[in-house]
Amino acid sequence: MVKLFIGNLPREATEQEIRSLFEQYGKVLECDIIKNYGFVHIEDKTAAEDAIRNLHHYKLHGVNINVEASKNKSKTSTKLHVGNISPTCTNKELRAKFEEYGPVIECDIVKDYAFVHMERAEDAVEAIRGLDNTEFQDKITPVTEGYCCCNKGHTYIFKNCNLILGSRKSRRC
Repeated sequence: MVKLFIGNLPREATEQEIRSLFEQYGKVLECDIIKNYGFVHIEDKTAAEDAIRNLHHYKLHGVNINVEASKNKSKTSTKLHVGNISPTCTNKELRAKFEEYGPVIECDIVKDYAFVHMERAEDAVEAIRGLDNTEFQDKITPVTEGYCCCNKGHTYIFKNCNLILGSRKSRRC
């Protein structure tokens, strides 16, 4: 089984439509749409490669979609919430802004806000310091509290940038 990421999905896209599109290349085991992106699980590696080759930049409802093999998140990542995102902002543009502070594992825009997963907690603190309430694409963009995801435990990184690691101020889910 191969998990594929589908990005830049138009609002009109339905799970059935995506499933039918990918079934041209192989058996689809699962299909999930989350706002403007989704995941398709295809049974076979060759079918997944064919789907990527043929559907990456495929025009769906007038929008070029992105299709690629899903990347596994690092075991430890720091998730930041970014508010007030411009409707014209792309994942690529937002990712580039945060990569000025360190490696970005994942960047997901959901309507007018986004989640950015940074590889290192220290870089996330610097991103908060540098980007919180600054102007990005003609909007003031708050970068608020995030957390370090480590085996389901959350170590909070507070907005005032006091990075607290370890058991003293950690909380388990």
